[in-house]
Amino acid sequence: MLRYFVYTFAAIWLIHVFWPSVAHAQQQPAAASQCQAIARALPQATFARFTPAAATKRQTAVGEVTISYLGHSTFLIETPGGISIATDYNGWFAPSSPPTVATMNKAHASHYTLTPDPAIENVLHGWGDNGRPARHDLVVGDAYIRNVTTDIRAGGAAMEHDGNSIFIFEVADLCVGHLGHLHHELDDSHYRQIGRLDVLMVPVDGGLTMGAESMSRVVSRLRSSLILPMHRRGPPIDAFLDMFGDDYDKRFADSASITVSLRSLPSKPLIYILKGV
Repeated sequence: MLRYFVYTFAAIWLIHVFWPSVAHAQQQPAAASQCQAIARALPQATFARFTPAAATKRQTAVGEVTISYLGHSTFLIETPGGISIATDYNGWFAPSSPPTVATMNKAHASHYTLTPDPAIENVLHGWGDNGRPARHDLVVGDAYIRNVTTDIRAGGAAMEHDGNSIFIFEVADLCVGHLGHLHHELDDSHYRQIGRLDVLMVPVDGGLTMGAESMSRVVSRLRSSLILPMHRRGPPIDAFLDMFGDDYDKRFADSASITVSLRSLPSKPLIYILKGV
């Protein structure tokens, strides 16, 4: 009789212990950043670039992303799954049809609009609307979108905390980053949050955001394979290119668009000036 009681108690205890784990396993996992995973584990690391050889070794599924320069800081990112994303969308440099996602920053009116096209399904502000930093962490089709906030100048020497966002788009195994209207050099905490960036969209105005030397240090630290300049007003593009030595290739494109996949990334960092910049 005692043995029967012990067996019954043990069975009830095992069901009680393992039942929640089974139920939890059936839940859908939250979205996880592949580009940030290494950054969390190795906070002091400088990240290696992915190369075509590395992609082949991983046997990564090929997916091509098309990036088109529309003007100022607005790029149109088109994913293999048909999602379109307009960066620093202001309504002036609008694609031919409303994008699925529009990201915005508020440094100047040329980086946002408070009256976006109602057909845009996802409008993501790079600044907080409730007194808190903007926090975006969402999946739209085959794109995972998140942000890392930075400060912006608020007039004079004052800085507004978390007024700008670096948006990161993870699609087709690529990590694509847009620096927005970056006004200061990044610290280790920013680099940890950003993680790996294969494609980097960087302002090269020479001072409206940051000086070319400061911006070049950010670019060098991020070690992206493909660097797409944007936001150029006034200074020649050469002022930015001269900050980079023979470790970088530099090329002017004949088109405003480029199609890229993880396997087609250049093995040597390439600063690629799309037509219109």
